[in-house]
Amino acid sequence: MIKIYAPASIGNLGVGFDILGAAIYPIKKNMLGDVVSIKSSKKFKLTNLGVFSKDLPKSYKDNIAWKAWLIFLKKTKIKKNVHIILEKNLPISSGLGSSASSIVATLVALNIFFKKPLNKIQLIRLMGKIEENVSGGMHYDNVAPSYLGGVRLIIKKKKIISQKIPYFKNWFWVISWPGIKLSTLQSRAILPKIYSKNTCIKHSQYVSCFIHSSYTNQSSLASSSIKDILAEPFRKKLIKNFSKHKKNVKKIGSIAYGISGSGPTIFSICKNKKIAKKIKKYFLKNYVENKKGFAHICKIDPIGARKIGKKINEII
Repeated sequence: MIKIYAPASIGNLGVGFDILGAAIYPIKKNMLGDVVSIKSSKKFKLTNLGVFSKDLPKSYKDNIAWKAWLIFLKKTKIKKNVHIILEKNLPISSGLGSSASSIVATLVALNIFFKKPLNKIQLIRLMGKIEENVSGGMHYDNVAPSYLGGVRLIIKKKKIISQKIPYFKNWFWVISWPGIKLSTLQSRAILPKIYSKNTCIKHSQYVSCFIHSSYTNQSSLASSSIKDILAEPFRKKLIKNFSKHKKNVKKIGSIAYGISGSGPTIFSICKNKKIAKKIKKYFLKNYVENKKGFAHICKIDPIGARKIGKKINEII
């Protein structure tokens, strides 16, 4: 049996709409992401487990793991059946790369199970294709970091999909999911189709500044450039008290704040654990709406998808 874990991810990172993403892990919990196991089977079988398995489609043909299996078969021409076990540990439509995590874990597990018929570029292209089917656009800012780890800049060239860029190891990323869903399709539909020239120029300046400061190790310059002028002005309407929370966490000590992916998960960056704990406490009290919701203090996950053993926290 092959068992693969794929971490949660923050798409866009505020400043890089569809072109920046980061894999994350909670500091008090080794893993936050989906797990897929593959076993031999005479007939195809799909089993759903995990905290959020009840939120998955009732028909297995609508399940992302099934779609990943189909596209893998089509690409490799393999004619064997398997038993896929999906442990759904990430909430659906949360802004934490839930679909990407399932896609990555399934395809990596299948590829290893069948002795790696596909290379990394082929795999990640399949991941992007399935993500497009789910969210309505082919973007790699969740699948690339979940698969490869770290902070990724999406390039989408013929032989290069993404590049790893340096990140600030002293940053703490506090993420909070309120416990409700927000469809990626809905979040993308609310965005304008045309932006002004000035907006495009400012956006380019912020992205360039963030990448430059990441390579030159200028933490303050990097955090000051995390400004979302493309999506946040429109998506914040879908997130309850977004601007109020932004103002409050800044007072606590946040150096950057934004929407994780399409939302409703939000993130706040800070430079020390003491401030991170205060912001986490604030989110739990003021942003989480029900028992399902959560807040975690995270770091960047440098590994991405990996094989695990019998225990979910046992890295092989």
